[in-house]
Amino acid sequence: MRIAKLADIHVHFSDEGPREGPALVFSNSLGTDFRLWDDLVPLLPANLRLIRYDTRGHGLTDAPEGAYFMGDLVADAARLLDHLGVRECVFVGLSIGGMIAQGLAAERLDLVRAVVLSNTAPKIGTPEIWRERIEMVKKGGIEALADTILARWFSRRFHEARAEELTGWRHMLTRTPRAGYIGCSAAIGETDLYESTARLRLPALAIAGNEDGSTPPDLVRETAGLIPGARFHLIRGAGHIPCVESPREYADVLMRFLEEIGHV
Repeated sequence: MRIAKLADIHVHFSDEGPREGPALVFSNSLGTDFRLWDDLVPLLPANLRLIRYDTRGHGLTDAPEGAYFMGDLVADAARLLDHLGVRECVFVGLSIGGMIAQGLAAERLDLVRAVVLSNTAPKIGTPEIWRERIEMVKKGGIEALADTILARWFSRRFHEARAEELTGWRHMLTRTPRAGYIGCSAAIGETDLYESTARLRLPALAIAGNEDGSTPPDLVRETAGLIPGARFHLIRGAGHIPCVESPREYADVLMRFLEEIGHV
């Protein structure tokens, strides 16, 4: 277990592979932790430096009370990479992790040479939707939203064929610290990155699942369209977290992108 003290919080992370290897950094979605990437990591080449971390309020990272801001989450990522001496990584972010990727690329190009924006957008939902979600969690806990969230996370086929595994994902979701879930929900609700993302000029890959109920494919495709030259890939038969449902396809498209930009 590796923990870094970064400004006001302790961040849980893993750092695998050769220190001198090309760095990939993975940022998880709301309601998950860095185990989100467990099925993907073994499919990637051994020469890569693979860094994963639990977002503020998730997993074993501290979960302070109160609203978080996207600037907090971007600063956490930047501080971790500075702490680890990482420069010019490819930053892979899913959902809120993809928002962090966009913000980090806009603020710290010394840290990021390319981004993978998975199942994300510069703006997700509306402030009103996120305020309603926060109130529901305050009243009934994350369990009150679990069925709705899991229906968006995974395809119908996953629900039917992998019910036991689904139970594990439900536990991960509902055991997320309430303060962390609420704090990150507040951060998403106040974030609109359209202008800064449209100014990005770096290699980018956008990945979507065709059964994603949180960030539908057209929204992800629109995000790719903001960045000149960005690639877009649709994973069929997958919901909001295709790295879990289709890890082999996810790894293949990621590796093609890394090869195209010379990050292997």
